[in-house]
Amino acid sequence: MSAFFIISVKIGNSADRSRYDDYIQRVKPIVEKFGGAYLVRSEKISALSAAWRPDRVIIIEFASKQRIDDWLSSEEYRAIEGLRLSSVQADAVIVESDPA
Repeated sequence: MSAFFIISVKIGNSADRSRYDDYIQRVKPIVEKFGGAYLVRSEKISALSAAWRPDRVIIIEFASKQRIDDWLSSEEYRAIEGLRLSSVQADAVIVESDPA
């Protein structure tokens, strides 16, 4: 059963953007090491609600929720997590798919 890591991001000022861009470059190989495949990484967003207007949306598919948990708790990810935490506001969910 696939699991999806879905995150919406609000990006602040240009100094924050620089740190976040560094995070983006460094996180991709770690995601891929744990079997994650990026389905969406975009800032081209048409908001349909005034209450939810993210600057960036990312959807990553993993083989299972366990693989997401392994990635998020890995030493490699923990080493760069601070770049994201100090540069953007992000909200994330994990969605497990049911067989069709």
